[in-house]
Amino acid sequence: MSHSRGLCRPEGMRIAIAGGTGMLGRQTAEELRGRGHDVRVLSRHAPEYRVDLTTGDGLAEALEGCDAVVDASNSRSPKQAEQILVEGSRRLLAAEESAGVGHHVCVSIVGCDQLPFGYYRSKAEQERVVESARVPWTVVRATQFHELLAMGFAAVGRTRVLPVPRARLQTVACAEVARVVADVVEGGPRRGRVEVTGPETADLRVLARRWRAITGRKALVVPLALPGALGRALRSGVATSDRADVRGTVRFDDWLRAQTTTGKGNGR
Repeated sequence: MSHSRGLCRPEGMRIAIAGGTGMLGRQTAEELRGRGHDVRVLSRHAPEYRVDLTTGDGLAEALEGCDAVVDASNSRSPKQAEQILVEGSRRLLAAEESAGVGHHVCVSIVGCDQLPFGYYRSKAEQERVVESARVPWTVVRATQFHELLAMGFAAVGRTRVLPVPRARLQTVACAEVARVVADVVEGGPRRGRVEVTGPETADLRVLARRWRAITGRKALVVPLALPGALGRALRSGVATSDRADVRGTVRFDDWLRAQTTTGKGNGR
């Protein structure tokens, strides 16, 4: 059975969000609820729809009657990335096909297919799984989040030394990505990619110095050499895009100042 309701009912859809308790998942859920949709948050720790992508437990019940699914799942452990992102996608898509879901939205990373590192390889393979599925799909590729960059600086900066490699980044506010994901859900499947980036490209060392100046943290920025293919890829800017479908408007500096004012961006 395939009712594909997400294609004919853009308002008041029932949408499941895998990884809905994570950073992007939470903000996407809030955005979609604000637009009048019925949102189900799926994760191992969700209060109602507890789902485990590594086993498939809970998927059938959670997806019953859903028009669309957003896969914002993630893996904190690089060792589990393939099991959650790749095998988990296969389980999720199979359950969606059985439930008659009309649109699968996969959240991915700009340049993941060009970054020679385990986690990014898993993201690229996840995209291939989605593209070969029978469920109509859209892949939303985003650049790195302002939030993750600030969290990384704060965690490492506690030592008062901040070793930073050269890397061209184009960070974006998570809230802006959440709005794009919500737009994609409402727009229906494209069987293609949508790219969303931040408004500016900057070297990671420059961003580290801006973070230090705005937050007032006492941390010495130390150049770190990142050899090999990964270092070359990051320096060349594969984690950025000059062909973005949507370019965010909130610069890292402005986002960080706003967070610091409310006490959220200083890592304390």
